[in-house]
Amino acid sequence: MDLMSEGQWKRWDVIGRLRAGKLTLAQGALVLALSVRQVRRVRERVAKEGRQALRHGNTGRAPTHTLAPAVRRRIVHLRQKKYVDFNDAHFTEKLATETPPLRVSVASVRRILRAAGVPAVWRRRPRRHRKRRERKAQAGLMLLWDGSRHDWLEGRGPWLCLVGAIDDATGELLPGAHFVEQECAAAYLRVLHAIATTCGLPGSIYMDQHGALKRNDDHWTLAEELRGRQDPTQVGGALEALAIACIYALSPQAKGRVERLWGTLQDRLTSELRLAQARTVADANAVL
Repeated sequence: MDLMSEGQWKRWDVIGRLRAGKLTLAQGALVLALSVRQVRRVRERVAKEGRQALRHGNTGRAPTHTLAPAVRRRIVHLRQKKYVDFNDAHFTEKLATETPPLRVSVASVRRILRAAGVPAVWRRRPRRHRKRRERKAQAGLMLLWDGSRHDWLEGRGPWLCLVGAIDDATGELLPGAHFVEQECAAAYLRVLHAIATTCGLPGSIYMDQHGALKRNDDHWTLAEELRGRQDPTQVGGALEALAIACIYALSPQAKGRVERLWGTLQDRLTSELRLAQARTVADANAVL
C-alpha cells in the first residue's frame, strides 16, 4: 500500500510506538479515540499483515448501489432526446414513468448529467432579501389570482395566457386554472365560478391592477361623479356582489407568491406541453 490517509498514518505511528514500548494500550486508545480492545485488534492485524492491515476492506470496491453504465447512458439519452430542457427534478419524476421505470434520486441524476456535459436548465441565483408578508392563518381567507402571458407552446402555436389562483395560506393551486388567448374578465369569472362551486367563497382576493380587474381610465360619467366612485369592472362588480374584498398590489413583487408559481409552471408545464406536442388552446387545456 503506497498511499495512506492521515488517519492511517496516525494508526501506523501509534502501533509503532506501542511495539517500541513508548506507549501503553490505554494511551494509544486515547490518542486514536478507540477502545483498548480495538487497539489490541489493530496491533495484532498489523503484526500479521503489515501496513495492508490499515486499509479499509471496501477500498477499491465499487459500491453495490452504483448505477450500471447502460443505465447511465439511458438517462443521458432520454434527457437529450425525449426530455429536452426538463429541469433535473422534473426529469427525475419522468424517469419513474418510463418503461421499464428508472427510480433514481435527483442528486444521482444531477451528477450523471453534469458528468455527461448536460448543463442545468436553471442556474441558481443568490437570494435577495425581501420582507415577506405573513401568510393568512387559515385557508380561504385570501386568494391570489393572476394571469401569466407566456410563449407556453414555444412557437408551435400562439402565445397564451394562463389564468389561475392560489390560496394564500397553503400556496395550493385552486380549481379553475385554464389557458386563454388573452387575459380578460371572462377568464377571471370562470376561475371565480370554479372556486366558488368547489371550495366556497374566499374572504378576499389579492390581485394586480389589470384593466379586467380594476378601472384604470379617467372617464367619469355624471352618475359616477355624483356618487363619488367609478363603476367597477365586470369582475369587480361580481366580487362586490359576493362581498369579497379586493386588495390591489402596487408592484409585481407584492404578489410574489403567485409570481413564483408562474415561474415554476413556465418551466414544468411548458415541458409537459412540449412532450404532448400541444399546438392550440384546446390542446394546452387538455394537458392542464
